[in-house]
Amino acid sequence: MENKVITVTSPLLPSLDDFMPYLQDIWNRKWLTNNGHYHQELEKALCEYLKVPYISLFTNGTLPLICALQTLRITGEVITTPYSFVATTHALWWNGIKPVFVDIDPNTCNIDPDKIEAAITPKTTAIMPVHVYGKPCDTERIQAIADKYGLKVIYDAAHAFGVEVDGKSILNSGDMSTLSFHATKVYNTIEGGALICHDEKTKKRIDYLKNFGFAGETEIVAPGINGKMDEIRSAYGLLNLKQVDMAIESRRQVAIKYREALSGVEGISFMDDMPGVRHNYSYFPIFVDAERYGMTRDELYFKMKEKNVLGRRYFYPLISEFSTYRGLESARPENLPMAHSIADRVICLPMYHGLDTDAVECILNLIVK
Repeated sequence: MENKVITVTSPLLPSLDDFMPYLQDIWNRKWLTNNGHYHQELEKALCEYLKVPYISLFTNGTLPLICALQTLRITGEVITTPYSFVATTHALWWNGIKPVFVDIDPNTCNIDPDKIEAAITPKTTAIMPVHVYGKPCDTERIQAIADKYGLKVIYDAAHAFGVEVDGKSILNSGDMSTLSFHATKVYNTIEGGALICHDEKTKKRIDYLKNFGFAGETEIVAPGINGKMDEIRSAYGLLNLKQVDMAIESRRQVAIKYREALSGVEGISFMDDMPGVRHNYSYFPIFVDAERYGMTRDELYFKMKEKNVLGRRYFYPLISEFSTYRGLESARPENLPMAHSIADRVICLPMYHGLDTDAVECILNLIVK
């Protein structure tokens, strides 16, 4: 296995043989975008699979965040987490909104509800939490805070495709949730994303905003953008939906092997499954305690890399450390001690549906002494 590169992820791909008839039909229809047949079919199929009432498809996972803020007319300040992918706060910045960072819960890596209230100011209009690694946020406590102060809640659920708590989709939490269908995700449409809302009126506004604001051939009702998913990726997505449960189960088996092998390793910790949660096993982060393990996170990371095992320090550095955000008061390291601690210790191990036993053993042999 030493010469074979083991990547941190690998895309779920539909069979080319299965895909070709869809492509032939698209060619025959000559309708490539603008709410075509497969776009409509995928929205219906995803609503059913994800147990959500309304979903709008987008061409990537960042545009739903931008459009959610526009749809709800969010302004001023939004409380969010520094422990995420930069798209979370970039969407705020693009809307002229100031992100306000609060620290994270070390057990889930999600925004810490205990820290939210202290960050609320008269300019705060919303909270944007992230279901990090697909682990559900404490949605009940976050909603209670939002209701108390009259705030909107938009969940960045990029990692949380298909995740449920007690049989109910976490995508129904808050005012809206966004998804990413990027090639690296559990479920992908090559590039893509979606925005989930609760009512038909909101769905209609979202669809106006993602199509230049058109409400008819000659009527513009909002300063919209172009965020539509095309027919080819919609058809691809329909095929991938048929095999995503298989992929999730395959990932679960990998997670079981990792946990069994790493459970007794001094200085290495990881996340267990949460009670009542249907996880999607989108990532498998481990956390390195250098003093107990005898090696720093970076030393282990580069040791793995030298042997062609490509883990990922996800999320490192924190969003608050990037030059765009570093000057914010809330970005100061002393305000985010737990986020910094986690970011300095994390490695996401390779995790995907096709990761075979030999590859898993190769990875574990580099970690387990």
